Amino acid sequence: MSKKETNDIEQLKLMAERCAAIKKEIAQVIVGQEEVVDQLLISLFARGHCLLIGVPGLAKTLLIKTLADILDLEFSRIQFTPDLMPSDITGTEIIEEDVSTGKKAFKFIKGPIFANLILADEINRTPPKTQSALLEAMQEYSVTAAGEKYDMSLPFFVLATQNPIEQEGTYPLPEAQLDRFMFNLWLDYPGPEEEKQIVKQTTGGAEALAKRIVAKDELTGFQDLARRIPVADNVIDYAVKLVSATRPQENGEFPYIKDWIRWGAGPRASQYLILGAKVRAALQGRPTPDIADVQAVALPVLRHRVVLSYSAEAENIGVEAIIERVINDLVSFESKNA
Repeated sequence: MSKKETNDIEQLKLMAERCAAIKKEIAQVIVGQEEVVDQLLISLFARGHCLLIGVPGLAKTLLIKTLADILDLEFSRIQFTPDLMPSDITGTEIIEEDVSTGKKAFKFIKGPIFANLILADEINRTPPKTQSALLEAMQEYSVTAAGEKYDMSLPFFVLATQNPIEQEGTYPLPEAQLDRFMFNLWLDYPGPEEEKQIVKQTTGGAEALAKRIVAKDELTGFQDLARRIPVADNVIDYAVKLVSATRPQENGEFPYIKDWIRWGAGPRASQYLILGAKVRAALQGRPTPDIADVQAVALPVLRHRVVLSYSAEAENIGVEAIIERVINDLVSFESKNA
């Protein structure tokens, strides 16, 4: 084993330790939501963006703000409203006069998107023109304004929230923008005991504060490390087969796919399945992922990339049920053909 490989293994152990410490600090502020926190951290270390969907009052904003504090990141919150303009996000040019010479020139003033951790609050409340202002930044890690390109400061992580209840006055996200999000996470109501703890914790005099755990440079190093984690060919084959199974144009093994799905997931889903599996394995102290890791991240990766048909909607069949069935049927299909 080379010196570099030995160092990577040591860094993977450190990464798992840091993740455990981060989860412990988040638990000081956020009650419950352990699965969402796990998936959020997987997305973070994989350098992916997240879309969080949940009803008001489930601490979506508090969770994101707490994460920014723990990771020592520059945090920026953008409240998306119907009158928000693209320049309100990316920045705008102003005319500035040089006092000594009297000459005037344009100067670019950076918008709130120039931060490390962006909270795009209620992203579906602004028109598509403004939503698309996030596209270049999320994919290219840069913003173009007045012909000039401005690079984002790394790490760069976009967390967008949506309210699934109020649909009046909202603009559904285009598929192109949805595909930029690595994970789509659904937050559920807390259980009775968790809700009691929330009430006690938030109505008392003491305010829980999270301390900083990971520095900015260290986080960037962990993100680079995650890319170097080796993956066996059979795991990659499984991820590609799973994504292909959601495409009615290519699927011949599972007839219900053609009945229930109009459009399946694209190649970016396969990439995110492997990246998510890598990070999940690393955060659990394993040097390489297996098929179970791919299955564990399949739902948040695929649920917003699969477009249901009218038949599925008429039969009240949800995308989660279809994905779970595909996972189970693919295991049976692989066993028969082994």
